[in-house]
Amino acid sequence: MNIFSKSTPYIIAGPCGVESEEQIRSVLTQLKDLPVDMIRGGVWKPRSKPGNFEGRGEDALKWMRQAYEIAQKPFCTEVASSEQVELALKYEMEAVWIGARTTVNPFLVQEIADAVKGSTVAVLIKNPINPDIDLWSGAVERIQQAGIQSIAAIHRGFSSYDTQSIYRNKPNWAIPIELKRRYKELPIFCDVSHICGNTTLLASVAQRAMDLDFDGLMIETHPEPEKALSDAKQQITPTQLGELLKGLVLRQVGCDTVQDEIEQIRQILDTMDAEVVDLIGKRMELVKQLGAIKIENNIAIFQQERWREIIESRTAWGVKNDLDADFILKLFALIHDKSIKTQFDLLNALKQ
Repeated sequence: MNIFSKSTPYIIAGPCGVESEEQIRSVLTQLKDLPVDMIRGGVWKPRSKPGNFEGRGEDALKWMRQAYEIAQKPFCTEVASSEQVELALKYEMEAVWIGARTTVNPFLVQEIADAVKGSTVAVLIKNPINPDIDLWSGAVERIQQAGIQSIAAIHRGFSSYDTQSIYRNKPNWAIPIELKRRYKELPIFCDVSHICGNTTLLASVAQRAMDLDFDGLMIETHPEPEKALSDAKQQITPTQLGELLKGLVLRQVGCDTVQDEIEQIRQILDTMDAEVVDLIGKRMELVKQLGAIKIENNIAIFQQERWREIIESRTAWGVKNDLDADFILKLFALIHDKSIKTQFDLLNALKQ
């Protein structure tokens, strides 16, 4: 039986990193009466640059196990090698998770799969840092083939060079939705902390995950976030966690199965539409920059050759995605017309 399967959202909470025995005991004391199903705590912290807090290692595992009696909730920690798996099992961690930097490497995933084989440990698999559904699927299948019964996926967003994004890691919701389609019985949780990168967005992203019928949430929780040794900006206190969880509106499963399925698909469409509108908005910002350069250098706003190139390339992209060529032409004609008008508006504003 998969321990992550339950009718209500499965909540995993705890600090980004286990920093001290006092800290983890404080977290457990404050979380014990909240609807939290599992405690997370980073023991080994893979940092982008050397010199930052990289975890307390085996000492942190000792502190977690010794503090178990406070809340009596199962623990999970991140592993990235067979040696780390062995230590996690030594200290009876109920679950381990494979981080985004590890999921991207099939060799490491297989090493972990071999290490957990024959154990009863639960395994959570975060998406790779890049939006590659096959890498994520491959990691899931490697753990399945190791005979692990309790498996779940964690959506933590994807790295991006988009400096304008409000997210630390872009949600790209279509990818976890596709993973759910491929593995209907696989629970999928949303790591809202790593998607957001700051506390202001946590509630809205958590609600979006619930609206999309995710099975649970992972939320970083620290007794004193401002003093955290890693990811301080995205962690909340246990009190704030309780308030966030109380504010969630859970999607009700109706007795009409068909209507329920329709509503779920509509939620997915709403999310995709929001992403389309966001991309168009960012495109128009780039159009303004382009228009300013043309005006400054006395270059014609409408470029016939460029428009011909757009028609040919976008139509070809559409055909590859089974989209009618006429539909794509009309769509980009509207976008192009708006782009040209935006640039002329800039020019007229300068003339006034």
